[in-house]
Amino acid sequence: MTKTNAGRSVGQALVALLKDYGVDTIFGIPGVHNNELYRGLLNSGMHHVLPRHEQGAGFMADGYARATGKPGVCFTITGPGLTNIMTPLGQAYSDSVPMLVISSALDVKDLGQGRGRLHEIQDQRAAAATVTGMAATAYAPEDVPELLAKAFAGFRTTRPRPAYIEIPIDVLSAEATGNWSAGATGAVPYPDPAAIARAAQLLAGAERPLIIAGGGAVGAAQGLRAITDRLSAIVMPTVAGKGVVPDDHALSVGAIMARGHAKKFISNADVILAVGTELAETDFWEEWIPIKGKLIRIDIDSDKLADRYGGDVAIAADAGVAVDALLAALPEGGGKSKLGAEDAAALKQKLEDTEEPDRTIKRKVLAALREGLPDETVLVTDMTTLAYAGNEMFPVAEPRRWMHPNGYGTLGYALPAAIGAKLGAGDAPVVAVAGDYGFQYTLNELAVATELKQSLTVVLWNSAGLQAIMDDMDRKEIGHIATNPVNPDFAKLAGAYGFGYQLADSFEDVTRAVREAVAAGGPQFVEIDGTALT
Repeated sequence: MTKTNAGRSVGQALVALLKDYGVDTIFGIPGVHNNELYRGLLNSGMHHVLPRHEQGAGFMADGYARATGKPGVCFTITGPGLTNIMTPLGQAYSDSVPMLVISSALDVKDLGQGRGRLHEIQDQRAAAATVTGMAATAYAPEDVPELLAKAFAGFRTTRPRPAYIEIPIDVLSAEATGNWSAGATGAVPYPDPAAIARAAQLLAGAERPLIIAGGGAVGAAQGLRAITDRLSAIVMPTVAGKGVVPDDHALSVGAIMARGHAKKFISNADVILAVGTELAETDFWEEWIPIKGKLIRIDIDSDKLADRYGGDVAIAADAGVAVDALLAALPEGGGKSKLGAEDAAALKQKLEDTEEPDRTIKRKVLAALREGLPDETVLVTDMTTLAYAGNEMFPVAEPRRWMHPNGYGTLGYALPAAIGAKLGAGDAPVVAVAGDYGFQYTLNELAVATELKQSLTVVLWNSAGLQAIMDDMDRKEIGHIATNPVNPDFAKLAGAYGFGYQLADSFEDVTRAVREAVAAGGPQFVEIDGTALT
């Protein structure tokens, strides 16, 4: 049905159209260039979250999207608004997170003219294009609904990367002419039946089957669990795929692909089913590893099916639909696997037996955290050594319960992303895990959690320096430089932002502190003194 908005501005009509697409939350900062969007938000019934920096807005939208599966939506201003949010856009692009950024731009007549206008940037759309799957300019009111339809269709039918739409100031304030109805988002792509049949044949005959579940497999969790059991296949998720098959499942070995013994196990598999994963450097921490067995790949991104790994069977389709079709094609009686729970347990034990003392300490910290937190807790982590260990060691039973900025690897992610995740996770406890240095990138967003009265717990791993960088310098025989900054008094900092505070300097304290923090409700801060744990 055609919907018109006679007498309303583009900014007003755009907000109403976003609501028609199911958007209920906007992360953004009003400014003189995008105030027309806020005219539309006024009395719209939508929830607007005011971050303290556009970087915070982007990470909040990322966390919201990962928690809900819905696109996270941001409003930014011309120039610095975009450049500030480009780091979160890069993270979302790398990790296939659906995010929509709507920005103002200079008047149409001023675009690219170099006239020294406020917030001017040489080519704003081109800058955004480097970190998005779609970047477009609306030169006229009727362009806006068409571009929104393209963005939302892309989130559903292609690899869900962020989209960017810029609207010049004069277009934002113009009358909303044209059809402003929500467009059809399209059907998810279905697999080729012949490819499904070939994949089922290979898997049914495999003696050492392995399933690698990536972030693109989140919507295929139920089917992959059934395939795991039917085939007696070992499951090795990527970090983004944690929980697709529960980490405590007898056949799951966890996100251990970067470890030497795990790579050897991958090499020895005779058939590998890789679902929704790039098989990237940040999965293996090597540019490339040899895969000797037959490789079956399911991915919505057809470019991935033609990369260096390729695939003996390449299935370009939505993971959920393809996995369900594959399950239906497999024999009811299972396959010929010679693997079982004892093989998974042996691999995990081998890794534990060969780990360094520092990782053993982190294993104990993570076990203490797990003991103190409810099973349904969502953990949002930063680039910090505790989280790196947690990628492999912290068990979760469902997808969307462990979020980590794996691909782009930006610092400052955990706190704002946890705020966004909490908005999307309902009653589930949400915990942000950050290191003492990276936390300071976005610590100002503590104010947002307080403002929203969120029951959110921040767990700060204080190693008193840039520990991962120092370790790397040691490996490369570089003397330590610029790795020991002076930290603030985190207790006073937490108090200044209205957070409850506890210090944990023993493993027992960690369990007690996080249990009490979650039970207390409201914004809570737990500092773990990593230098005191042995």
